[in-house]
Amino acid sequence: MSKTATDVLTLAAELSAAGQDYCVVTVVRTANATSAKAGAKALVTGDGKLQGFVGGGCVQGAVRRSAVEALAAGKPQLIRVRPKEDVVEQLDTDGVELHSSSCPSGGTVDLFIEPMRQALQVLICGASPVAATLVGLARTMGYRVTVAALPADHAAVPGAERYLEGFDLAEAALRESDAVVVATQGKRDREALAAALATPAFYVGMVGSRKKIDKLKSQLADKGLPPAALARLHGPAGLDIAAIEPEEIALSILGQIVAERRAAARDGNTDARSLRQPA
Repeated sequence: MSKTATDVLTLAAELSAAGQDYCVVTVVRTANATSAKAGAKALVTGDGKLQGFVGGGCVQGAVRRSAVEALAAGKPQLIRVRPKEDVVEQLDTDGVELHSSSCPSGGTVDLFIEPMRQALQVLICGASPVAATLVGLARTMGYRVTVAALPADHAAVPGAERYLEGFDLAEAALRESDAVVVATQGKRDREALAAALATPAFYVGMVGSRKKIDKLKSQLADKGLPPAALARLHGPAGLDIAAIEPEEIALSILGQIVAERRAAARDGNTDARSLRQPA
């Protein structure tokens, strides 16, 4: 393996450990004269920065643009870069997306672009029995789990990857592809709910009775929380499976999160698409 390829793999491991999204770009086929050969690799981060080597400037622009698009959509893509005089359609005869090149060498390069997005983060507010059960189930599904609770309560919800002290959720760096579940069940409910609704998470759910949740929403509205924010709340959280026990409630909540993600993917909303974990 070349030093460049080794450096790319090392960087991929570092980005994954840091929780950053990126694309792996691999040259899969070349024709005629090209500077990069099959097997060459590079990484492209969300800001379009390319590290590694998959070809000269005529190739890099197409790679950067396509990688940023693939990362946003969460879908792998095969592209072909060929001389501009040979590009008359957006797709080649075999369905591969074409990009034109002005390089005098006249070579053609096929590149596979694979987005490596971090797993969905589920942030659980509270240390209730439902919260504790959610931690284990969410980890089993491959999600990253963060618990936000008072420090004295952390021991009641073991197994999370990260713990926040209290309900300042900024440290969690939640994205639109993440989820928040408020399962405080009587301990600082309003504070946790307000913090959850202030995040960009695509899913915000709260465990509790409809009467209690309606009262909390009314209180938050009186404090100036806009109707659009309150409308985001799934309350009571979870699919209607007649759940009673904490394990059943946790299962219904995770089922609802999955349903919301899949519906977003079906409707073309890339923010909540199925996310792939890095290898």
